[in-house]
Amino acid sequence: GWNTMLVEGRWVPTFPNARYLMGRIEFAHWTSQHEREDMSAVLGDSVTPVWEAGLVDFVETDHRVCNEVNLVPTLGHTPGHVSARIASQGEEALITGDFMHHPCQIAHPEWSSTADSDPAEARLTRERSLTRLADNPILVIGTHFAGRTAGHVVRDGDAYRLAE
Repeated sequence: GWNTMLVEGRWVPTFPNARYLMGRIEFAHWTSQHEREDMSAVLGDSVTPVWEAGLVDFVETDHRVCNEVNLVPTLGHTPGHVSARIASQGEEALITGDFMHHPCQIAHPEWSSTADSDPAEARLTRERSLTRLADNPILVIGTHFAGRTAGHVVRDGDAYRLAE
């Protein structure tokens, strides 16, 4: 979302002078499902306008944008899902994207969203990520989290939670 905006009844790129990085695997996944009504709607309003404008650069799941920003494969929500890792001056952050839709999945990584294309892979991704993030000074920024959207993952008994 937010790639586009509706102008005079037509979806157009929000930032027409920008380049839009799009995962090659992710694009193939979404376009292979274009006949599904829900996928067709998403493609039509969020992806097709930037593609047709010639603003898309395809990248792999481990793409490095620059020294400080790289993509990290976080598979399961979709076959090519990625999160964004930002590291600079000894600090690090991870923008989750869709591999965690709600903070409750920090305490319960086994809980999958109905939107996850491969719930088992999504669970494994969350478990591995939480193990890496726990008790480390990595700021986690939940793309879909309501309320407080950022914090640090800490161990809480046999589970994890998001702390400030």
